[in-house]
Order: sequence, then structure tokens, then C-alpha cells
Amino acid sequence: MSTNAIQKKVSIRARIQAMGGFLTNMVLPNIGAFIAWGILTALFIPTGWLPNEYLGKLVGPTIINLLPLLLAYSGGYMIAKTRGAVMGTIGTMGLIIGSSIPMFLGAMIIGPLGGYIIKKVDNVVEKKTPSGFEMVINNFTIGIFGFLLMILSYVVIGPTIEEANQLITKGITALVATGGLPFLSIINEPAKVLFLNNVIDQGIYYPLGMQQTLEHGKSIFFMVASNPGPGLGLLLAYTFFGNTIARRTAPGAAIIHFFGGIHELYFPYVLMKPITIIGMILGAMAGIITFQVFDVGLVAGPSPGSIFAYLALTPKGNFIGVIAGVTIAAVVSFLVTVFILKVTKEPEADADDLHDYIEKSQKMKAEGKSLLKKQEINKISFACDAGMGSSAMGASVFRKKLAKNNIDGIEVKHYRIEDIPKDSDIIVIHKNLADRLKMTELDGSIIEISSYIDDPNIEEMLNNLIKNK
Repeated sequence: MSTNAIQKKVSIRARIQAMGGFLTNMVLPNIGAFIAWGILTALFIPTGWLPNEYLGKLVGPTIINLLPLLLAYSGGYMIAKTRGAVMGTIGTMGLIIGSSIPMFLGAMIIGPLGGYIIKKVDNVVEKKTPSGFEMVINNFTIGIFGFLLMILSYVVIGPTIEEANQLITKGITALVATGGLPFLSIINEPAKVLFLNNVIDQGIYYPLGMQQTLEHGKSIFFMVASNPGPGLGLLLAYTFFGNTIARRTAPGAAIIHFFGGIHELYFPYVLMKPITIIGMILGAMAGIITFQVFDVGLVAGPSPGSIFAYLALTPKGNFIGVIAGVTIAAVVSFLVTVFILKVTKEPEADADDLHDYIEKSQKMKAEGKSLLKKQEINKISFACDAGMGSSAMGASVFRKKLAKNNIDGIEVKHYRIEDIPKDSDIIVIHKNLADRLKMTELDGSIIEISSYIDDPNIEEMLNNLIKNK
């Protein structure tokens, strides 16, 4: 494959990851509202813990009106701040009134679209606005274009999305009816390891899950790609049967993954030996089959995908099936991964990850030392897809290391890629997200890592800071 073809492939993956990151950051600020709706559903619907016809009336309007409007507001705000948020919300109201299903997907489209439209309008109008007329012009532009977007959403966009949603729902329903739902793991698991997990969950399964929950009080779609069991099984296999580096780091990753819900921590272990993806696929399939056998589901999307989130969102009568599905997924993933590690065992010196660590460490040593000698380091930014999972953990651990070595005066914080401050001196990011970072206009030195736990490049950065303090 030519270099240009490889670069094109990487660029496409980076753009898909960026889309997933955008969806995540539209959903993430509103997770509390989704959980609140999940609690309402779990408690007050006829099959809930405390059935109550009066309080149950809150369930429908909340999912139909509140949640899509919050998504639209967040999406518009990300494009054009408050004016974009208002514009996106106005347009989404047209979707809600003109459709009979929860418009999550529509809100994720119209919210950013509204922000984009008003941003472009403002760029044109503000150059021609007479002094003293700014407020009047601003109010009328958002009123007029918001009105047009609302009408367009009501008449055209809403019905189109509803038709597309019905086609997707019919396809998924047919897949479930024929017993094919577990085979989605063949797509889900490789996509997750390529950091496309947010595209899958927030863009596909969660909207379908919310719609199904409105009708049945629970949904298996929330568990199709978020089951923490397969990742736990993989990390436990590496804990007992991996090479030296894996045995040292996998136990900590397993704890944070399973209880903290940060699934990104197991991705490097799959990439270190790609054939282990078979264990992840079979484990995920086993989990889905178990969920189907017990006919269980969750009342909302578990974010983060922690076992605690799973149990908190499990409706009445579903605990045994949910726990069984997670457990069986972990066991199958563990057994298959152990078999793979045993059959494909390599000499310690030949381990793929070790070569990467050595190469990156040498590169870091050559570039990092000269960098730290030339400039004073004031701000180090850890970045990841959503800015709240693995990067938060990495930043926290590194701050403690600085304090332990009596290094102060350096700001260490975590961000999503799009929010990294431009005055960052050093940016630490997973190697699979580096292409997305290169799409931004940042001047800081980039340190690519394979793991947020005990990565040699992070240790080299710390050593250089110690030497130059």
C-alpha cells in the first residue's frame, strides 16, 4: 500500500473519530438528564419499582421534549456559543412537533446545523451592521433564520428522519427476531478499539435504546457495545499470562476499566496483539446472547460503562440476567484470550509493545531533552476523545508524580482534543488519536503514548522535568 493511501486511510479514521468526539461532547453534558429520566422510568412506569400513574406522566414529555432540546442546545453551543444553542433549539422544536418518535438523532443534526447557520449569518451581517443597531439586528437575524429552520424541520427534515429511523428500527428488529443481534459484535469490537466507540454508542445504539425504553421500559441496545465484561476478561488474561509489561500494568487497567468505566484502557492491549480481538468479539457475543436469554435491558445508557452504572440503571427483575451477561462475557473473553496468548507467546524481547516503547522512548529522549532545555514548561495538557476519561486519569497520576518529585509551577489538566489550550507547552495523547490532534492548530510539543499507565514516554517526560527543575 502506498504512503498516500495509508495517509488517506488514517485521515478518514481521524475524521470519523472527530465525529464521534463531537457526538460525545453533545451528549456528555446531558448525561445527568438522561439518568434522571432513567430513574423516572425505573420507578414510576406500570412495571417499575413504585408504579405511579400520576408521576408516570413525566416520563413521556421528558423523553419527547426535554432530552432532544438539551442535545440540540449543546450541539448548537459547540458551534456558535449561546446564539448557536438558541438557534439549534428553535429548529429542533419543529422536529419534535412534527414527529411521533423521540428526535435524538434529529436533535444531533439540527442543533449543530442551527449553530452553523447563525455563525455564517453573523459573519456576513456583522460587517454591515450600523453602530448602535447591533442588538436589533442580532435579535432579528436569529428570529428570522430560527423561524425558517423550524419550518424546514417541521415540514421536511423531521419526516425524513422519521422515515429513516423507521427503516433502521425495522432492520434492527429483524436482526433481533432472527437472533442475529450478537453478530453486531463483529463490527462493534474492532470499531471500539479504533476509538470509534462513541460513534457507535451515542450515534446509533443510545437513540435506539431510548426509543425502545419509552415503549417497553428497558432496552438491550444500551448493552450491545457497552458491556464491561469482555474488556475485564481480556485484561485479566494479560494480568496472568501476558508479557512482563502487560502483567505489570493490566491489573490497574482492569480495576479502572471495570469499576471506573474507562474502556479506552484496554484498547492498547488489543492493539499490542490484534488477534486478541477474537476474544473480545466472542465475549461480547456471549454477553448479548445471555442478555437475550434472560430478556433483560437497561433503562438508560450507562455512561461511563462501569459495572456500577450498569447496576444503577438495571430495572426491577433484571439484575440476575444483567450480572450473568457481564460475567459470562468476561469468562469467555478471558478463556479465549488466554488460549491466544499461550499459542502465540513470543520471547519477551520480541513483544510488539516493547519495540514501540523502545522506539518512542528513544525519540522522546532525543527530542524531549532538547525541548525542555530550550523552553520553560508551564502547561501540560492530557487529551482524549471526551476529555473526561483516560486523559483525566493520566493528568491526575502525572500531577501526583510531579508533587512526589517536588516539582511545582506546572499546570497539568485534561481536555477533549478540540478544547486543548493553545498555550499548552506539551500535549500528551494516545497514539491512535494523534491524527485528530494534527487536524487542530496547536503549537505545543506532542507526546504520543500507548497507555496512560506507566508509559515510557510519560516517564521520560517526567525524568526530563526532574533534570531541568
